Amino acid sequence: MTQDKYHAALPGHADFELPAARAAKPLNGNRPGRRRALPAANGHQAQIEAAAPEPAKELDQPAKEQLDQVDIWDQRVANGLAFLRRRLAGAYEVDDFGFDPELNDAVFHPMLRVLYRDWFRTEVFGIENVPEVGSGLVVGNHSGTLALDALMLTVALRDQHPGDRHLRLLGADLVFRMPVLSELARKAGATVACNPDAERLMSEGELVGVFPEGFKGIGKRFSERYKLQRFGRGGFVSAALRTGTPIVPVAIVGAEEIYPILADLKPLARLLGMPYFPVTPTFPWLGPLGLVPLPSKWLIEFCPPIPTAHLTESADDPMVVYNLADQVRETIQATLHTLLEKRPDPFGL
Repeated sequence: MTQDKYHAALPGHADFELPAARAAKPLNGNRPGRRRALPAANGHQAQIEAAAPEPAKELDQPAKEQLDQVDIWDQRVANGLAFLRRRLAGAYEVDDFGFDPELNDAVFHPMLRVLYRDWFRTEVFGIENVPEVGSGLVVGNHSGTLALDALMLTVALRDQHPGDRHLRLLGADLVFRMPVLSELARKAGATVACNPDAERLMSEGELVGVFPEGFKGIGKRFSERYKLQRFGRGGFVSAALRTGTPIVPVAIVGAEEIYPILADLKPLARLLGMPYFPVTPTFPWLGPLGLVPLPSKWLIEFCPPIPTAHLTESADDPMVVYNLADQVRETIQATLHTLLEKRPDPFGL
């Protein structure tokens, strides 16, 4: 008996049929393909069509938020790599003063925003008084042992102003004599506090920031907080007059409490070549931890601008310069008193 006759003689062989094909299920997220045709018992090909894919299920809200977070981090990584490629290739621009806008927006300001928003909980008033375009001279009170008030002012103008403006700070000579700090200051847009540089910046339509109190302001003791020091000879006023730039007084409350100066060790300051050596409740007792600022509540208010375009011919008149400087000083002092009334608790929310 042949093998074919033997198989035909088996009971139930003639009635044998292949079971119906089950719907294909996706494997590892892949779409199911068309399955291979299987031979039937009667010699014909039984074609099994591919099952239609199941409709995608809509993600719930937590899953969507997690997916959005992944997309945000992917974008941040991509932007960071692109930034590094541009820096390594030298594909970025700086102006004649060394200002690097891309470095500010990508590195400096993101770090400062941690202090500005979360640590100091800064509130800004009167931002509409700052010119949207063109030059302007922002004049503020100076305090806080370290010049953090100047840095917070740059963040406020960059984030709150409708024109996202950069503030070009005028700094003391000491800043630009220090090896690392001088380079960082130049990259951040600062330059030496002298009339030629200030007038050139304002002539080019830049927003310039100056703190006439200088070291007398940031180095004063806590007992003299929010009492403005002398404004010097009014050099900032003459620079504004020569270029017809409006002067915008700004009052900053909050910096006095970050490093309260209890004493000034003048002999040690002279030995180190510093304008002052502060003693605070945390420095130098806690070492490097004493450099962490206290979390005071900050308020910044920009006052209405003082026009100077009609006084350009009086730039060398000492009486005009003195009167304008005194007007700016009195405006800032009065605004400080108003802001202090709004903020009864220095460390409140």
